[in-house]
Amino acid sequence: MSADAFKFTFEPLMVKELLHGNTDWQQWYGALYKVLPLWQINTVPRVAGFIAQCGHESLQFKVLSENLNYSAKALNSIFPKYFIRAGRDANQYHRQPEKIANVIYANRMNNGDIASGDGWKFRGGGVLQLTGRYNYTQFAKETNITIEESIGYVRTKRGALASACWFWQKNNINPYCDKMDIRNMTKRINGGLIGLDDRKKHFLHALDVLGGDYEDPQVEYKQTIRQGANGPLVRAVQDKLNIQPADGIFGPKTKRLVKTWQKEKGLKADGIVGPKTLAMLFNLNSG
Repeated sequence: MSADAFKFTFEPLMVKELLHGNTDWQQWYGALYKVLPLWQINTVPRVAGFIAQCGHESLQFKVLSENLNYSAKALNSIFPKYFIRAGRDANQYHRQPEKIANVIYANRMNNGDIASGDGWKFRGGGVLQLTGRYNYTQFAKETNITIEESIGYVRTKRGALASACWFWQKNNINPYCDKMDIRNMTKRINGGLIGLDDRKKHFLHALDVLGGDYEDPQVEYKQTIRQGANGPLVRAVQDKLNIQPADGIFGPKTKRLVKTWQKEKGLKADGIVGPKTLAMLFNLNSG
């Protein structure tokens, strides 16, 4: 695979802001700068999507190994198939991560049975939580290392990123980033929409830090909205202006804050979001 340079200016302080609260941000910047372009994650929307999804999964790149320290009560609630419904006494697994992993991951993803220990060995690792013998094996082949080496490698900064990028490419997520399609990015990663709101919040923040603008693929921008309107475009405007709650309902508060923003930008402060306001707000070609 060939390395393409970033197609925008990617600076260290951007990573400090993106990974807010992560004291290792300088090391993460070095790893991101080297690894992401190798997988064509090199544009603002692609990097924003990657940072947002991985940040959600790894608590801002702080957790590189799956936490399975569950109480007995949590095991029966979160994994009933393997405990209460299977007639297995969860109290015998209370706060014992290795035993828990070997139960919930046994006999799937090419893992062996409980006694094999594969569940613990191949538990989630890296910023996208690579899981299961099958995925570790395929990733090891891609990076020309042994499967045993991959277990430790995915828990290093560079390996955590490389494993996530491998999964990213395997699931063809870059095109969804290009379309700014957060819903389908999320579906490709976890099979559903778990944590969608948080992932979207991270994506919008990343776009802002990296100098991009968000265009929701479900929003029709060529329309005029005013007080009384509702729907996706209203919500997009509220998100852009940090209006909370972003409920998609154009009420008096939204009108007031739109007028304030229009006045600051030298536009007619009428509280109506028409072509000129939309063009400036979303960096669109008003044509």
